Amino acid sequence: MNPVARLRSSSRTPFLQVVKTAVAVVAAVLLCRVLIDGPFPTFAAIAALLVVQPSINQSFVKGLERSAGVVLGVVLATAFHLLLGDSVWVVLAVIVLAILLSWALRLTPTSATQVGISGMLVLTAGVVTPNYSADRILETVVGAVVALAVNAVIVPPVLLEPAHLAVARLARDTAAAFERIAIGLTEGWDAARWDEALRQARALRQQHARAEASLTAAGESLTMNPRGGRHRTILQRDTAIAEHLRVLVTRVTGMTRAIRDNTAPDLRSDPVVGSIATEVARIGADVRALSARVEATRLHHVERDGFTGTGGEDTAATDHALTAPLEVVRPNSRHWVLIGALLEDIRRVREELLGEDD
Repeated sequence: MNPVARLRSSSRTPFLQVVKTAVAVVAAVLLCRVLIDGPFPTFAAIAALLVVQPSINQSFVKGLERSAGVVLGVVLATAFHLLLGDSVWVVLAVIVLAILLSWALRLTPTSATQVGISGMLVLTAGVVTPNYSADRILETVVGAVVALAVNAVIVPPVLLEPAHLAVARLARDTAAAFERIAIGLTEGWDAARWDEALRQARALRQQHARAEASLTAAGESLTMNPRGGRHRTILQRDTAIAEHLRVLVTRVTGMTRAIRDNTAPDLRSDPVVGSIATEVARIGADVRALSARVEATRLHHVERDGFTGTGGEDTAATDHALTAPLEVVRPNSRHWVLIGALLEDIRRVREELLGEDD
């Protein structure tokens, strides 16, 4: 692999964040020039560069981490300078001690790195005095506060749309997995086609993990965000739907594997299997309807659109395609294990869709 390619990211940072970072650096430096009489406010510029993050909550955390690291680094460097001077060996001793102190205190990587950098900059930037050290700490705080304010004022990012679309796609693909089972049972697929169906069903687990990651990022973007209030209802509903889909993904994968492992040429001739295929097709219709309701919800307007479940939503009733559970009077002697497993999976999926308790 080309080493130069490792220097480039797979995606660009949003241009708005680039603009906010530039604004934060300029504002922090100019404010420090007014408040503090001294050299160029390097600490303020560095703080502004690091604190502007994709979300306000992340900016707040970065500001705390950087401020804590600077305070420790500056205090450590000032103490060593007053005791031992500012020779090269003193600078090296401060850096090594900063690394060990950060490890002992279990500081985050951001704070740990900042302790050593701040101590080194204080000892190498000029004559160290108590006022000099206090000014460097003040610079850092000003830079962090300015960056946090800029990130909050200039169109705070809301990452709800990617999560919303991910949940809708997951519901749609889960519906397709149920529909594949119904088609396969009706047409009498061979082992090769069931292998492909199982591969597609198993891929839903990774898709669900990506949807959950998107929901986490969306929640992060709404924390401490003044624009977050109107979006939280959709996020809560999408999170509840994703939890239901987690159960459905597990069930559809298990059903597909059970059929793949136990399929036989005469399976489709069993009358109960035909009824099972019908019920699974109805499950697919219900899940596809759920996907349509998610996609129909606009992010700028929260609609109460009728998903019932354990997520605690007070929504309108939804018509379901599922009928009453199937009853088998006389089990098939060759396929009764598979039929029983599929019937139990259908029962559990039905309870999940209707929000019934076990």
